[in-house]
Amino acid sequence: MKFHCTLPLLGLLAASTAVAQTEPIITEPIRVEEPVQVEETITVEPMRVQEPMHGEPLTIVEEMPSFPGGQEELMKHIGKELKYPAEAVENGIEGTVFIAFVVEPDGMITEVKVLRGIGGGCNEEAVRVVKGMPKWIPGKQRGKAVRVKYNLPIRFKLQAPAPSEK
Repeated sequence: MKFHCTLPLLGLLAASTAVAQTEPIITEPIRVEEPVQVEETITVEPMRVQEPMHGEPLTIVEEMPSFPGGQEELMKHIGKELKYPAEAVENGIEGTVFIAFVVEPDGMITEVKVLRGIGGGCNEEAVRVVKGMPKWIPGKQRGKAVRVKYNLPIRFKLQAPAPSEK
């Protein structure tokens, strides 16, 4: 019987001893041996406005160039002038031709080139239409008309043939 009574007592003594041996962790504050002095001043410069270098066209300006009458008129003009090339029709070529050009300070369109084409005569037709556009309203930087590079996607989509009447 004594054996049975001492076991719980031993367990209690062992548990209290284990708990009693653990001490709380005391953290000491970090000491800095040398004082830290901040003497540098950070100055924030205002954002610089992009200036053209050696006549290079800008890509982003305060007032971007625009087609006379706006985007809607530009789409109407392209739709009216664009002729789907016969080769593209015969071969079922569809897609978007990406054209880059520069709008000069006087509104003229120059440096027209194909960035990505689809072939079948569509690239040449897109260039022809862009070169034939009327003068644009030029882009402005700080109130002054500047050269601006402009990218224009021109989409070629074949129309489904109309059902014939019987």
